[in-house]
Amino acid sequence: MMTVVRLGYVAMSVHVPHCSPSQTMTVAQFRVLRDREAAIRKLERIARSNINNCLRLLKHNKAHEIRFFRLSSRLIPLANHPELENWDYLAPIREALQTIALFLQEYPMRLDFHPEHFVVLNSPDPDVFRASLNTLKLHAELLSGMGIDLEHRCVLHIGGGYGDKEKALEQLIHNWAYVPVWGQRMIMFENDDTVFTLRDALYACEKLGVPLVFDLHHHLANHDEEDWRPDWERIVATWHHSPLPMKMHISSPKSDRQFRAHHDFVDAEMFIRFLREVKGTVKQLDCMIEAKQKDEALFQLVRDLKHYNDLEWIDGASFFIK
Repeated sequence: MMTVVRLGYVAMSVHVPHCSPSQTMTVAQFRVLRDREAAIRKLERIARSNINNCLRLLKHNKAHEIRFFRLSSRLIPLANHPELENWDYLAPIREALQTIALFLQEYPMRLDFHPEHFVVLNSPDPDVFRASLNTLKLHAELLSGMGIDLEHRCVLHIGGGYGDKEKALEQLIHNWAYVPVWGQRMIMFENDDTVFTLRDALYACEKLGVPLVFDLHHHLANHDEEDWRPDWERIVATWHHSPLPMKMHISSPKSDRQFRAHHDFVDAEMFIRFLREVKGTVKQLDCMIEAKQKDEALFQLVRDLKHYNDLEWIDGASFFIK
């Protein structure tokens, strides 16, 4: 069996000018504006601009035959802030979200989110857990507004270790019962680079029936066992019940001294060695590039991979590995 590999990138473009989907307004800036209604209108203008820029990025992806993209989690500034709890943040952007939904009908693309580090589902603090669910609800509303099925569209880290990793894993299992069903459907977990290893993440994913997004760079930075190969079949098995192809993260260390930090680009040789190990084990592998140079890192990786003879290109950002 040949494996299809599809490349994607994260949230921003270094090629499309003035197109940030993450423009923001701080609480301090909001408070400075004496007219609360005017301040809210400004927030709404920023949110609309972010969604419109998101559509521009999707059109950029179409032009380059990219069908895998991570949406920014900062599309609506201050969406869940206590000072704005009565603000209907969806009303001013519904039309813009619908425009994206129509675009995706014409050009299907795998879109997902990676909510920020403060979304912690294993927190023993009820307030942190509640705030995390609110943030997930925002992501669910955005996905629904774009006509995207919620299933397996948000990748999360398992959370904090809180001084006792085993207890922290059990806290996740306990808290999971309080995550609404729509939230449970949305979530994938990844192994992280400091606390929860691949084996830890596998334990949680197998226990909860959640797909594992394997991050090779994180594994190299944080592992009990040097080798990921003995666990590959278990990783693949977590995806058996998902309607989506298996997904992983790829990145390269910035340097030996700053090993955990992401490089501007992806080391093609290291990536191809990995792909040769796993080819034929899955029909399709969607690889999200986490690199400082965003879409340029994808373009550079494509240029580098064109030198390898065992790849057969399908379009601008996907290929068979033979």
